[in-house]
Amino acid sequence: MESNLLDLQYPIGRAVLPEQPLTAAERTLYINQLAALPAQVTAAARKAGGVRLEHAYRPGGWTGRQVIHHLADVHLNFYLRYRLALTEDNPTIRPFDMNAWAALPDNDATPVTVSLALLEALHSRWVTLLWHLTEEQWQRTFFHPAYQQTYTLEQALVQYSWHGRHHVGHLELLSREV
Repeated sequence: MESNLLDLQYPIGRAVLPEQPLTAAERTLYINQLAALPAQVTAAARKAGGVRLEHAYRPGGWTGRQVIHHLADVHLNFYLRYRLALTEDNPTIRPFDMNAWAALPDNDATPVTVSLALLEALHSRWVTLLWHLTEEQWQRTFFHPAYQQTYTLEQALVQYSWHGRHHVGHLELLSREV
């Protein structure tokens, strides 16, 4: 039973961050994954359908609606972390309580189409930035105080690409629901 819950919690497995710099081809793969994410989230949401988006993808998990709003909220923060790292020397980013954000009243009051549109526009802007980074910029860093760890922008790229695909996996679980 515990294994099954972990499979539901991590439908694509856990993220594995690179220890060495990425190749240009590897960066391209992850940037393309970020570029494709808004369309994948929209397709998964449509496939699940409106009623199923009100269900949790696993016991104790968020609803599909919360997952979609979470993606828009968190990816906005991820984009801002890039901008901070590119304009400041190893900034300390500000963590936030994702569960508290998911429980805010606008998540129930806002149609998911608003967050889907935000995700589309945000990723367009973010991916444009990523395509224009230099080798040196990819090695810029930020510090995450919750994990007491410094991340390069390349490591963040891998993590953030995984994050999107991870939640698409959650939305896809809803369309399998009986």
